[in-house]
Amino acid sequence: MTSSRQTTTDATSVSEGFGFHRVVVGIDGSRESVEAARQGRRLAAAGAEIELVSAYQLAPPIVGPAGGGAPPYDDEDVQREVAVRAVGAAVDELDAGEASTMVAYGAAWDVLLSAVGDEPDALLAVGSHGTPRLAGILMGSTATEVIHKAPSSVLVARAAGARFPAKIVVGVDGSERSAAAFTVARAIAQRFDAKLWPVIAHGGDPVDTEAAVAIAGSGHEDMPDDPATALVAAAAEADLLVVGSRGLHGLKALGSVSERVAHRARCSVLIVRSAEDV
Repeated sequence: MTSSRQTTTDATSVSEGFGFHRVVVGIDGSRESVEAARQGRRLAAAGAEIELVSAYQLAPPIVGPAGGGAPPYDDEDVQREVAVRAVGAAVDELDAGEASTMVAYGAAWDVLLSAVGDEPDALLAVGSHGTPRLAGILMGSTATEVIHKAPSSVLVARAAGARFPAKIVVGVDGSERSAAAFTVARAIAQRFDAKLWPVIAHGGDPVDTEAAVAIAGSGHEDMPDDPATALVAAAAEADLLVVGSRGLHGLKALGSVSERVAHRARCSVLIVRSAEDV
């Protein structure tokens, strides 16, 4: 067993220019969504397309006595104006004059999934509002929906320092998808001179330890817990947790490690997907 929380990247194996070439960010006027935009832009490649997207919709109809005019939450013009202002405020705060913007009617996750399209190499970034996992599943939080359905990699952003990402935890289990997650985590760490901490969790499904060690190298940490518990614990001292996606959809995705850590981790979570996951 090796434990090294100071592991850095192999500078010869990954391009310093790594970054997502298209980033779509959900903006809803909250601090969390602006933070998602900041982090998404940090992870973008030079010259990448950045699109800030805001959605609006009306409240479900309520049967009752007629009143004198629609309340603000039931007035489409008012709701659209709120969304327009949210996007404009994000552009101003981030000084993101190069970003494109979109305002569309519909549920936030539907609008975002439509905006990102069928692009496995893109990044879809949303802010975390702290919705508990069960509540997110039952009520359909934006983060929960895009984690399950996005064809692209997904960033669930939480508050981080100006040097984000400074310390990165990545889960490795020997699978090809964990190898993809490790490659992305290592590339990001190299680009930002961040510390990289690979974790191999042995408390869940059987792990191909030989393959996992071949991916992570000697500077990893073995943990006896199930993957979600191990990664959340390891990420308590990090500002980015990177995991691979198993490409699960619908009910099968409810038990996925990526979905659980995205809701439970204290730091931002990057779920790496590739074309094979779609």
